[in-house]
Amino acid sequence: MALRPDEFYDHARAAADDELRLPLARMTGWDISPFEADGLRVSALRPPVLPEPRRHGEDPADCNECRSRDEGIWLNDRWRLARIPGVGVPLVLMLYPRDHYDMADLPDELASELGVLTTHIVRHVQALPHICRAHVYRIGDGSAHLHVWFFARPEGQTQLFGSWLPVWDDLLPEYPADVADADAIAVADALTASYGGRRSDTSGHMNL
Repeated sequence: MALRPDEFYDHARAAADDELRLPLARMTGWDISPFEADGLRVSALRPPVLPEPRRHGEDPADCNECRSRDEGIWLNDRWRLARIPGVGVPLVLMLYPRDHYDMADLPDELASELGVLTTHIVRHVQALPHICRAHVYRIGDGSAHLHVWFFARPEGQTQLFGSWLPVWDDLLPEYPADVADADAIAVADALTASYGGRRSDTSGHMNL
């Protein structure tokens, strides 16, 4: 059984200093870290918040993703794919079920489709010129509607390897939108050819 919230907090506090600051993560010493360790400090550890605040879309009637169920660069009967604007890496896409599901309540049939769709999207993103890797993330603390991230890592930028990529994305200047739009269309067309569905003329841009 996992530690209770108070037990987890006490366990973490035992490793913190007098200001409740934990030591710097080992990741800050990696050569792909976007930050130099000198001058960095960890935020003070805060006690647990119970009950946790409700995520956006806990009530499907208030869910933005449900209202946008017909928007995206690609659609089929059960899924939609959208391009996220204003990012620093070459392309960030988001896959959503069109109906209101989170990961834990996704029906088995849709869960199977998610695995196949994810593979197809990764394959097509990595087929773009000058893209080396497609990173896939599912987090879920902000929205109750399942959303899966696809980040395109630019070829040759080895400092952007691995789990720091979303942080680098937030630091980099905004990538040219016309180039990202063209690459998103290429992915949508390839997905239509390999999986079915259709490319859509609606962007489905999500406000971050």
